[in-house]
Amino acid sequence: CDRGNRRVVRWSRRSGKTQGEILIDNINCYGLAMDEQRYLYVSDVEKHEVRRYQLGEKNGTPVAGGNGQGDGFNQLNVPRYLVVDRQQNVYVSDNENHRVMKWNKGAKEGIVVAGGQGQGNALTQLSNPNGIFVDTLGTLYVADQGNHRVIRWTQGYKKRGTVVVGGNDEGEGADQFNSPWGLSFDRHGNLYVADHDNHRVQRFSIE
Repeated sequence: CDRGNRRVVRWSRRSGKTQGEILIDNINCYGLAMDEQRYLYVSDVEKHEVRRYQLGEKNGTPVAGGNGQGDGFNQLNVPRYLVVDRQQNVYVSDNENHRVMKWNKGAKEGIVVAGGQGQGNALTQLSNPNGIFVDTLGTLYVADQGNHRVIRWTQGYKKRGTVVVGGNDEGEGADQFNSPWGLSFDRHGNLYVADHDNHRVQRFSIE
């Protein structure tokens, strides 16, 4: 997602080319994901929607939001990061609504799976959520940027989350973050967090 140039670009790692291929242009993109069928999912923070594209397609199909900016179950407000599971359900960090939404494949509205109780630092709340990760059990991990923590929400128990790391105020300590932005896991279960305003990536062993 080449956001500053309002486009999505593909670069081949094999061909030796030094120039990328523009797949989608005139889009205020933020998050990208790809499913197992090689459909591309892109969040648009200007249109407050997520679209699914076949490679080579320019217009795409709305799969989340697209009903204007708002906090209804069929709306998004600055959708950022995406995860798509094997059933093509879309998880999206709905940044300005301080929640994470799950849109089942073909659904007309989403389900709140984390936050959605207003901006705050209680375990029922999020503050400008960014990066998300969903494991094979459906457990959701959220980079809770404004609360400087990573919080975990277990499937089937949507009322409150559990702090995994951080949550010790903004700072530079090993157990602190300053605006965590993105996160990911490796196959050994280590958690990696892009600690944006500390200009570092942290690794944690999660039990």
